Amino acid sequence: MKYHLNWQARAVDGNTASSWFKAEVPGNVQYDYGCFMGWGDISEGENVTLFRQTENYTWEYRTKLDFICKSDERAFFVSEGIDYSFDILVNGTILISHEGMFSRVEADVTEYAGSEVIVRIHPHPKNPEIALDCRDQANQCVKPPVGYGWDWHPRMLVSGIWQDTYVETRGKGWIKRCEPFYTLSDDHTFADVRFEVEADTPVEITLYDPDGIQVGCGEHILLDHPRLWWCNGQGEPSLYRYVAHTPQHEVSGQIGFRTVELVMNDGGWDEPAHFPKGRSIAPAQLVLNGRKVFVKGSNWVNPDIYNGRIDEKKYETLLTLAHDAHMNTLRCWGGSGIHKKAFYDQCDKLGIMVWSEFPLACNNYSSSEHYLTILEQEARAIIKSLRGHPSLVLYCGGNELFNSWSGMTDQSLALRLLNKLCYELDRESPFLSTSPLYGMGHGGYLFYDSDRQMDAFAVFQHSKCSAYTEFGVPSMTDMESLLKIIPAGERFPIQNEGSWKLHHAFEEWGGVRLDILVRYANEPLDSLEKIVELSSWLQCEGYKAIFEEARRQAPFCSMAINWCYCEPWITAANHSLIIYPAKPKPSYYAVKAALRPVLASARIPKFSWQAGECFQAQIWLLNDSPEEAEETITALIRINDTEYKLLTWNSGITAAGTNRVGPTISLVLPDVQADYFTLRLITRDCAESEYRLCYRMKP
Repeated sequence: MKYHLNWQARAVDGNTASSWFKAEVPGNVQYDYGCFMGWGDISEGENVTLFRQTENYTWEYRTKLDFICKSDERAFFVSEGIDYSFDILVNGTILISHEGMFSRVEADVTEYAGSEVIVRIHPHPKNPEIALDCRDQANQCVKPPVGYGWDWHPRMLVSGIWQDTYVETRGKGWIKRCEPFYTLSDDHTFADVRFEVEADTPVEITLYDPDGIQVGCGEHILLDHPRLWWCNGQGEPSLYRYVAHTPQHEVSGQIGFRTVELVMNDGGWDEPAHFPKGRSIAPAQLVLNGRKVFVKGSNWVNPDIYNGRIDEKKYETLLTLAHDAHMNTLRCWGGSGIHKKAFYDQCDKLGIMVWSEFPLACNNYSSSEHYLTILEQEARAIIKSLRGHPSLVLYCGGNELFNSWSGMTDQSLALRLLNKLCYELDRESPFLSTSPLYGMGHGGYLFYDSDRQMDAFAVFQHSKCSAYTEFGVPSMTDMESLLKIIPAGERFPIQNEGSWKLHHAFEEWGGVRLDILVRYANEPLDSLEKIVELSSWLQCEGYKAIFEEARRQAPFCSMAINWCYCEPWITAANHSLIIYPAKPKPSYYAVKAALRPVLASARIPKFSWQAGECFQAQIWLLNDSPEEAEETITALIRINDTEYKLLTWNSGITAAGTNRVGPTISLVLPDVQADYFTLRLITRDCAESEYRLCYRMKP
């Protein structure tokens, strides 16, 4: 039986301690302390800066061990995760000392019924050789570095009891572990399922198919023609359910049958063609159940600064939106760490593949014995918790570890260790050292590249990457959010200080560039509303152009994953598709349109046109679906109230997972006054595609 406990917490600063205040578990102690102090919402104004003083505090949680233990039972204090370094004391005696937030800890407390438990969390670890308050301070701990400060994340080092924590009584017949493992035949028509069980009495195991029909019993089950787990857009994410029980205890779980591998991209071995042959691209073509799949999705970051407060409902809301936008993959960016079980459960259910990175990002991580010991402990816990999820298709050492600002290589001890552990504990799922690797692309992150003097349309048409694993186009958040986070006296004009600066409005990588907006404005940007509207338009058209171009570059290109999907708090400007907490931007709907499995697409050389130019665009039919497609596509251009019908093209049969290039349309743009013009592709069977492009009069 589980007993959930009532908790209080307090802050300890040197010899001074605050009063005890109510604490939410799971949760984050900074949130509870902020409520206790009356500091208000961290998104509003500069409230988040109040928390800087707390990052060196010691935090103490307390509760009473209220439970009833039968004569043949033992009681255990269990925590699924405490962030980050802590001691657990009962009546002043330390039962557990531990470092690491992803490992489960437990202690026998049978003899301590009614006693007080103290969980003492030590100040946040920092590299002592780095004096500046920057993310490099994180390179000696296995804690997500994003809290040390990032382009789009304030410095706020949260801690606390962030996972479920309880007292559990256990007697004879308790099942300590029941974990399924399986192998699929090469043709995927046969599954050999084995259960590893730890219990003190015999355990009965029953397996049910996705319809709830019993299909096998026992610790070894042979299954003919299992229904496979497929990602979104490729088939059903079929899940089998198993139930293991003794007369005293029952556990259950799910199995999804699938195989996954990374292979060389089509044409990859031709890069370079000369000898001695070097590998200029890394394998990036994902093969699911023997079928090559184009990976399309987004970078997932923690959807709340207070990671302990994220619950199943929040995951469900955000992940359903991703599913409905035709995404089949989320890259769990390494700077944010590992997410709760409910995240992966929901991805299993929705058919969203997960690229999961260890909590390393943009740093040269330590090779010290202490760091590697904690990394191994935490990595083992992470892999064991993830390997049963069919949605988990790829492990990655972390984000941008081979870049000049990180300085790591595949020979760095931390990455060699992670590679070894992934092979040892889950050899069925591929491992990448980092992203990007050879041939993959991170960037660009602006609508207009001033160095190359190209907009995003042209930049990506001139690019050739095997996988685009980060790219972004920023926009302002919406007016409702700006009114909340920016005090009235600061709102306009926008300024690079105060609340605007704190909420990342001007970070080149993470915010919005007013000089770029001015390039495409047909009128003065003399109001906040105009800036919001224009930046939103650029983000919509930019993301559509990049996603569609990446799809057109298949099969050499195999992935398109934008930076980023969600955000942990309300930013003034960001590349995100979702405004915190779960409000889609207009760009979300633009991406949703660009990721439709069968899509009429136009390759447009640039975004901005002027009267008298000959507009040209190449028509394509993109087909990521597992079925063949055929479409009749009519191209129309509308300028003000005048519409020009340019052509109708029948694509012919386009095989599953392939694209078909069609004719090029052209129109000399008339000398009329307009802010924009619209290209529409009308289809017979699928939804139409629309592109809203910038229109200028002759100078």
